Amino acid sequence: MKVAVAGCCHGALDKMYETLELLQRRHNVQPDLLLCCGDFQAVRNEADLRCMAVPAKYRHMQTFYRYYSGEKKAPVLTVFIGGNHEASNHLQELPYGGWVAPNIYYLGYAGVVRFRGVRIGGISGIFKSHDYRKGHFECPPYNQQTIRSAYHVRNIEVFKLKQLKRPIDIFMSHDWPRSIYHYGNKKQLLKMKSFFRQEVESNTLGSPAASELLQHLKPTYWFSAHLHVKFAAFMQHETNSKEELPKATKFLALDKCLPHRDFLQIIDIEHDPSAGDSLEYDAEWIAILKATNSLVNVTQSAWTMPENNGLHAKWDYSVTEEAIKEVLEELNHNLKIPCNFTLTAACYDPSKPQKQVEPVHTINPQTTEFCAQFGLTDINDRIQKAKEEGSVRGEDEGEEEEEEMDSTGSAEEPSEYNTDNSGLSSINPDEIMLDDEGGDEDLSTCSVDPSPDHPPDFSASFSDIRIMPDSMAVSSDDAMDSTNEELEKSGVSKQVEEKSLNERPLKRIGGSENGNSGIKKIKRRNQAIYAAEDEEKTE
Repeated sequence: MKVAVAGCCHGALDKMYETLELLQRRHNVQPDLLLCCGDFQAVRNEADLRCMAVPAKYRHMQTFYRYYSGEKKAPVLTVFIGGNHEASNHLQELPYGGWVAPNIYYLGYAGVVRFRGVRIGGISGIFKSHDYRKGHFECPPYNQQTIRSAYHVRNIEVFKLKQLKRPIDIFMSHDWPRSIYHYGNKKQLLKMKSFFRQEVESNTLGSPAASELLQHLKPTYWFSAHLHVKFAAFMQHETNSKEELPKATKFLALDKCLPHRDFLQIIDIEHDPSAGDSLEYDAEWIAILKATNSLVNVTQSAWTMPENNGLHAKWDYSVTEEAIKEVLEELNHNLKIPCNFTLTAACYDPSKPQKQVEPVHTINPQTTEFCAQFGLTDINDRIQKAKEEGSVRGEDEGEEEEEEMDSTGSAEEPSEYNTDNSGLSSINPDEIMLDDEGGDEDLSTCSVDPSPDHPPDFSASFSDIRIMPDSMAVSSDDAMDSTNEELEKSGVSKQVEEKSLNERPLKRIGGSENGNSGIKKIKRRNQAIYAAEDEEKTE
């Protein structure tokens, strides 16, 4: 089957789906599934905009609300993970995953599903060491700290995913696995993004948690986004025994959803022709959720996952075939995910802007039903009860503690990853610092939606859709030929040729490579990324 993979969507659903329709109309290529690697921005209304950790000038309504309201429906089944620019209050309603709109499915904090026999997993958010060992304690209305920590990856999600034993076909993360750049054309990457050099050379670019999952899961494909650049790599995994067959992962990072950018890729995936067309639960993953339910934590206290160190009576939470069989019997062998999408918030109305609407903590009926069916803890219900009991700290957190945590990487116990915390604070372009941009702007000011009479021209962006070849092997670190160039030159590849007279190359934003490390480095690098975005929007 054909799978379309998109990078950072940033709420531009109309653009993404119209590009897919153009692909079908002009080249008779119709994807069966669309995957999005974060920054999806499922914004329903003005309250959701307030829950996005971006400067006010980037808070635009975009077009998701049309799919949420039912005005439009996604033309292809869409599965996505969360990034670091999300309506966190909306996604928080579905910690175990669920429908955010008809035909659009969120994988949750971490999740595994099946489609036509293809096993798809993912983890939402980005890595930050100072929040990694905490529970999911945040709830709206957020403060200046929790609006960001809400999308930070937690160790319990990584622990759950590491219990998987059966093979994974596709895995998604928003930020890149650390060190993956050593398996592709690193020189070309640094040529396009020179401000990555310091972190690449110090091996601090990317998520150590995602790297750990990559080495453990060894999926056939791994897709990421976040850094707004296309990059391909091929990682050959070491075998644990002579009997184990060699495994390799084809890694691809996608660009953001803008014209002239490689934001969309089409790949062919082997599937089970006898399987149905419905999205399905994964029985092993459901069994793991049941097995690890006692580990759920909704406090800010550091929480170390069980390990074989003599301190824990149990550390292996992987599940037996018998436990998987029990899940199948509970479901009467019907793994189809119910289409039980429910509106849980008012939808944006352009004719009646709501400037002062405040976000509220909502328990989604989908989560209630899921937890009741499988005997799981409803995280949001637990948070509400803990908040009522006063065990979750309120909104009036000291800003001085926040500043210290952002600049040093940790204000508590060190992360379990044996790395320098100052380096960890610049692992990813988390978000440009909110205090750099001043106060909030009028949240009722939304981006102008495309007019039905004057649809956007996607001929330029369409030229960036490519079919991935069967092999993306990179012979060694710093390969002479870019893996991305091989995608274009490969005889196996079916590149869609749709050249535009207005097409122009990517811009490079240069900068000092010898500047100070720490928080200033984060700001400078993110300003470069966002400066490139601003230039493209104004040209």
